[in-house]
Amino acid sequence: MAERPEDLNLPNAVITRIIKEALPDGVNVSKEARSAISRAASVFVLYATSCANNFAMKSKRKTLSASDVLAAMEEMEFDRFITPLKDALEAYKREQKGKKEASEQKKKDKKPESEEHDKSKEDENEEDPEGVKMVDDDQKEIENEEEDVDN
Repeated sequence: MAERPEDLNLPNAVITRIIKEALPDGVNVSKEARSAISRAASVFVLYATSCANNFAMKSKRKTLSASDVLAAMEEMEFDRFITPLKDALEAYKREQKGKKEASEQKKKDKKPESEEHDKSKEDENEEDPEGVKMVDDDQKEIENEEEDVDN
């Protein structure tokens, strides 16, 4: 939980971006007005969270769900926001599903590549037809040095 009331405010950059997107070009907003909007947004978020938490507690859950938030919006008499919120939630779910599928496809595409890498390592350590393991010149030199040290 926040220790100071200021900790509950949303970041100014976020508030400024939201305000600019909501207003037509050429409209200026004073620092005082941005601060007031920021505080109002924070109060709204806290109130909506508290109401949603009440719905979760009634259902004997500790995790808030989207349905809790939608029920809270209805309880707070913000009915006109429920449909846009549902639409935004569906868009978010589709986006996350697409990202997950893309990630899984990327993993599948990487698997054959790593298998090819493993096969090339196996090829390097292949044995010749007479059952003797093939070794490159550097490896032979190291083995010869080891033999000299042993002698």
